[in-house]
Amino acid sequence: MKKHKYDHHLKQLAVELVEFQRWLIQTGKRVVVLFEGRDAAGKGGTIKAISEYLDTRHYRIVALSKPDEREKTQWYYQRYIEHLPAAGEIVLFDRSWYNRAGVERVMGFCSDEEYRRFLAECPVFEKGLTDDGILLYKYWLAVDQEEQELRFAERAQNPLKRWKISPVDIAAREKYREYGRARDAMLKATHTEYAPWHVVDFNDQPRGRLNLIRHLLDHLPDRKLPIKPLKLPRLKGDPGVEELADKSLWVKKVF
Repeated sequence: MKKHKYDHHLKQLAVELVEFQRWLIQTGKRVVVLFEGRDAAGKGGTIKAISEYLDTRHYRIVALSKPDEREKTQWYYQRYIEHLPAAGEIVLFDRSWYNRAGVERVMGFCSDEEYRRFLAECPVFEKGLTDDGILLYKYWLAVDQEEQELRFAERAQNPLKRWKISPVDIAAREKYREYGRARDAMLKATHTEYAPWHVVDFNDQPRGRLNLIRHLLDHLPDRKLPIKPLKLPRLKGDPGVEELADKSLWVKKVF
């Protein structure tokens, strides 16, 4: 897809996302969107595309690091619960409680008992969220290993993206099929009528973003609100100019 075509489609979707947020604020509904998938699948870029034009006061992006020693002693879901939305908010989770069914399971960061308990408890936990009125959407971003390796190589060479590769990411490269089996077990145990999974092909990231956003918008409740025309009144007097008493405070113009 040509960049100008992608940008055109994304701008159209952005208008609907802004409209959705207006509806969300007015109705006081709460929305949670989970983004799961393999390393380098495109979770962060998709979240940025969704949030670019949204009112920053009414959305949050949650990307938690590994639990500290205190958090390890808590109920597993506890550190995620504090990030759930209040009325009129949307929360976008860049990875979520499903870490236990993915990286923790494959890399041996949790016990077999903890893993089995998670698969049994997770549908109950999510039923509690949806019964309380939270609109929950779960996406798995799918990418083939050949494409994943190309993205890893690009990140390794790009100084702006090197931070995206962790030692765990490097170790996980040899466990592509193990992650696939863990994904399938996770989907089987946690795909429910009230909190279904949706898998999106992200071998082509621009198309994947557009398809995911389109799907999300299509599955949100009817959100049409009347838009009143906004006409700014004419300014009285001459336009103001930024003038400082202490001109030394200005940053030097380099560009």
